[in-house]
Amino acid sequence: MIDKRKTWHETHKESLTRGQRAADVMRNGMGSWPFVGGFIGFMIVWAAINSWALANNAWDPYPYILLNLFLSMLAGLQGAILLIAAKRQDAIAAAMAQHDRDTNVKSKEEIDLLMAINSQQLEILRELQALAGAGNVRIDAGAGA
Repeated sequence: MIDKRKTWHETHKESLTRGQRAADVMRNGMGSWPFVGGFIGFMIVWAAINSWALANNAWDPYPYILLNLFLSMLAGLQGAILLIAAKRQDAIAAAMAQHDRDTNVKSKEEIDLLMAINSQQLEILRELQALAGAGNVRIDAGAGA
């Protein structure tokens, strides 16, 4: 029989809404080198098409006002997406910290129980040594029959 317990991360991932998953996907996409490279490539292609390929009939001539509008809109959306992602990351960190604290409290309780058992065993050994000393009975741990 295989013990297939879910980790905290798996349980958390299953509890995400569609919007939270979308924010994570967008954050991971926009915060990557392929996105940066693709974005720079797009801007170079935009400038090349509007400056040289369509020199007389460009839809967005040199100061690239339409491109600036798109960049401004993208910056506004990226700011909001990054704030959403940061807020979600804070919630994840808080939940993980609480999980760690709960684990530490439970571990402390178990350690305290083990220490109490150890103290009882030491007390029993002392009593046995006292009884052995009072009756002049010698106990050799390594002695054979």
